[in-house]
Amino acid sequence: MRIAVTGGSGSVGKHVLRMAVEQGHTVRNIDRVAPPAGSVPDSVDFVSAELSDYQAFYDAINGYEVLIHLAAIPAPRGHPDHVVHNNNVTSSYNALLAAANCGIKRVAQASSINAIGAVYSRWPTYDYLPVNELHPTYSEDPYSLSKWICELQGDSIARRYEDMTIASLRFHWVVEDLALAQERANKNFDMNAKQLWAYTLGESAARACMAIVDAQYIGHEAFYIVSPTTVMAESTSDLIAQWFPQVKVTKELAHNEGMYDCTKAQRLLGWTH
Repeated sequence: MRIAVTGGSGSVGKHVLRMAVEQGHTVRNIDRVAPPAGSVPDSVDFVSAELSDYQAFYDAINGYEVLIHLAAIPAPRGHPDHVVHNNNVTSSYNALLAAANCGIKRVAQASSINAIGAVYSRWPTYDYLPVNELHPTYSEDPYSLSKWICELQGDSIARRYEDMTIASLRFHWVVEDLALAQERANKNFDMNAKQLWAYTLGESAARACMAIVDAQYIGHEAFYIVSPTTVMAESTSDLIAQWFPQVKVTKELAHNEGMYDCTKAQRLLGWTH
């Protein structure tokens, strides 16, 4: 298939580009900057585009069959709040609308565990653990809000364009290996508590993106794309007792089992970490 990937020069994007080429697809990378030499296959076409410009977005993906939209400001740091929010919200709407108008039926977009409010909240609110896609949002920062809105946009576009399949993938802290995640986790314990000590491996994130090619559902769905275990050696029950003693626990969590329920991704995308 012909697959367009925005943000392909980024950490997750490079995994997706390589995997798509390995699977025999024709691939275009759309980004503000080209990837470093040798970091992606030579067969990947590159187009430089500003994705807040709708016409530029449309032109870059026209003629493709699948869109994987990863381009975004990845955190509320380093930019003013309004820039983070407006960049992400505008580009995600452009992605979905341009895809619909180009006749692209399959779209995967990068959301985040922060769509419900987590890492960048003053302190997160969890109604229950483990968290699933039915959990309400308590977002309060511009990045988390932008990810919640991108999912609402997915709902809206899927209602109007009833033959589209759209996946909002709630990644978190994409890393190359578990050892790196564990090393970093112990340097900022409060932040890792906010995000429930979760991580996602790059190769697993890429497989979730590529799952949109064969997904069998119609409409828009959000999915947690997170490791089934935490980065911690401590038991999950002990961590909850220490950090979230008032939160309802809806199932027994053994050993260092993760606190994000990814069974929906397994059921509808055939994805496991």
